[in-house]
Amino acid sequence: MALAEIGDKTQLLSLLLAARYRRPWPIIAGIAVATVLNHALATAVGALLAQWLDPQVLRWLVGLAFLAMALWALHADHLDEGKVAGASHLGVFGLTVIVFFLAEMGDKTQLATVALAARFDEAALAVVAGTTLGMLLANAPVVFAGHWLLQRLPMIWIRRLAALAFAVLGILVLLAPGGAGG
Repeated sequence: MALAEIGDKTQLLSLLLAARYRRPWPIIAGIAVATVLNHALATAVGALLAQWLDPQVLRWLVGLAFLAMALWALHADHLDEGKVAGASHLGVFGLTVIVFFLAEMGDKTQLATVALAARFDEAALAVVAGTTLGMLLANAPVVFAGHWLLQRLPMIWIRRLAALAFAVLGILVLLAPGGAGG
């Protein structure tokens, strides 16, 4: 999940918040809360899909979703800086929770969470914990040293590595014997 986040709009949002407010701990705490909430919602959707769909159909949907995310990972996200309002009465933490939660809606990491939850519906807590940890591993360094990191990392190769990881996951799911859980 951390690789998928490199160059993502939420990582760009982390950089923008860090540059604007220079308060890393409330920003990281806000990212953590927003991610747990967002990925818990995504995990619930994935678990429902696992219950409602035939295991073979679910396996194909999950596999194809990972392949689609592989293609999506190759596309660089952009963030409209004008959409991030001032901290106003919310404070840096509250602002981060709200804008990060909204930025994550429909994002490839949220969709990957849905796919993982559908595949591993018996391990919902592990899915939320793992995807949240991945988001924090990708975004916390940006908050602390974003400008320095972004000048030195070859973004195209990191996006390609993330795409490869999603493609391998998709192929493994499609080739796995049995249903989505097996």
